[in-house]
Amino acid sequence: MSGESYNLSGLAVPEGLESLHELLSRAASEHPSLPAGEVMMLETAVMEIAGNVIKHGKPSGAVAWTFTLDVGPPLRATLADSGEEYAETWTGEMPDEMAESGRGLALADAVLDQLLYERRDTTNVWTMIRHIDATM
Repeated sequence: MSGESYNLSGLAVPEGLESLHELLSRAASEHPSLPAGEVMMLETAVMEIAGNVIKHGKPSGAVAWTFTLDVGPPLRATLADSGEEYAETWTGEMPDEMAESGRGLALADAVLDQLLYERRDTTNVWTMIRHIDATM
């Protein structure tokens, strides 16, 4: 398997989710040795994080993002956005069943081997890692 990278940039708007999905699908089709289940797990996390950026990113409709997918091993996705700093802390635990929000990060964390968040100057950087068998 190659260490190829795929990149996408634009605004964090709902149409961006389709672009992310298309990029992930293209990467999977160009690397048929990638286990479909691993790609699906990574895509679930990417869509949850990207959906949060779209929904909560300020200023709404004007947050720019860049996305990079590195076809490893491991599978590594990085979503960087220009929105306000993510100021909350997540524990990785699913919220109470009566909670009306907060499941996205918990779900992303559950399907990944590693989920990292850091603020670099004026940029939020989400790194999502899914380990795959290096012998593919």
